[in-house]
Amino acid sequence: MNTIESKFNLIYRRELKQVDRILKRALSKRKPLTLYAPAYYIIESGGKRIRPWLVLLSAKAVGGKYSDAYYAGCAVELLHNFTLVHDDIMDNADKRRGRLTLHVKYDENTAILAGDSLLAVAYENLLKNCNGNSKEIFTDFTRGLIEVCEGQSLDKEYETKPVVSINEYIEMVRKKTAAMLQMCCSIGARIGNGSMDEITALSSFGRNIGIAFQIQDDLLDVTANENEFGKTIGGDLMEGKKTFLLIDALSRAKGRNKIKLELLVKNKGIKSNRVLEFKKLYDDIGVLNSARHEIEKFTGLALRSIKVLKYNEDREMFIWLAESLIKRIK
Repeated sequence: MNTIESKFNLIYRRELKQVDRILKRALSKRKPLTLYAPAYYIIESGGKRIRPWLVLLSAKAVGGKYSDAYYAGCAVELLHNFTLVHDDIMDNADKRRGRLTLHVKYDENTAILAGDSLLAVAYENLLKNCNGNSKEIFTDFTRGLIEVCEGQSLDKEYETKPVVSINEYIEMVRKKTAAMLQMCCSIGARIGNGSMDEITALSSFGRNIGIAFQIQDDLLDVTANENEFGKTIGGDLMEGKKTFLLIDALSRAKGRNKIKLELLVKNKGIKSNRVLEFKKLYDDIGVLNSARHEIEKFTGLALRSIKVLKYNEDREMFIWLAESLIKRIK
C-alpha cells in the first residue's frame, strides 16, 4: 500500500468509526429488547460501510465537512440493512456476512419487524443532518428507497420470466443496487451545500459505480473465496438466479452448453457439486471476461463524472474507492 492509499485508508477508518458509534447508539439502549436486540444484531455484523462512506465523501467533496454527514451516513446504513433483512427473507438466505441471517437466527416475524424498525430509525437519524434543503434531502432518500423496492420487485419477476435481456438486467440493477449509491452521493452533496452540477455529477458516480459493483458481486459468486465473500460460493447458480453471468451465457452459448444452461433455468438451479462445472463453462464461453469488461466500463463512466470536483484530493478519494472495489475481483 503506497503513501496515498495509506492516507485515504486512515481517513476512511477514522471517519467511519464515528458513523459506527452513532449506529450503535441509535439502537443499543432502546426497548423492547425483543425488537432492538435483533436490529442491533444485523448492524453489528459489520460490512464495508460503502454507502455511508459515499455520503461523507460527497459532503466533503463539495465544500462541507465529514462531520456534517455522520448522522446521514448512519441513516443510509440503517436503510441498507433494512433492505438486506427483507431480501434475505425473500431469498431464503441462510448466511449474510458470514453469519446467520436474521430470520434464521430468530424467526421471520421478528426479522420483518426488526427490519421495519431500522427504516424508521434511519429517517430519525437523517433528520439530524438536514439543513435548509431538508425537503430535497428527504425526497432523494425516499426516492432511493422506492427504487430499491422497484428493483427488488423486478428481480423477483425475472425469476419466472423465461428470457431476460442484459438491458433489462441493467435496469433492474440500476434500481435495486445503484439507486441507493446514487442517493448516498446526492444527499451527501446536498448536505455539503453543493451546486446542482456537483450534485448531478456525484449522483452519476454513485449510479455507475453501483452497476459496476453489482456485476462484480455476480462475478464474485463464482470466483471468490467463501470466507472473504461471506456468502456461499455458487449460490446464484444453485438458485438459478438470472445474474449478468447467466443472462450473458444464455445469449452466447451454443449446442450442449446452451442446453445445460436452459436446463439450469428450467430446474431453478443446480446441485452444489456442479458449481465448478458451470464456472468452467462460463470461463470457456467468455462470460467471466465479459463481466470484467462491463465492470471496467461502468467504473470508467463513474470516474469521468467526478471531473467537475474542484479539488484534486477529493477526486483522488473517489478514484481510490472505485479502484478498491475493482481490486475485489478474483
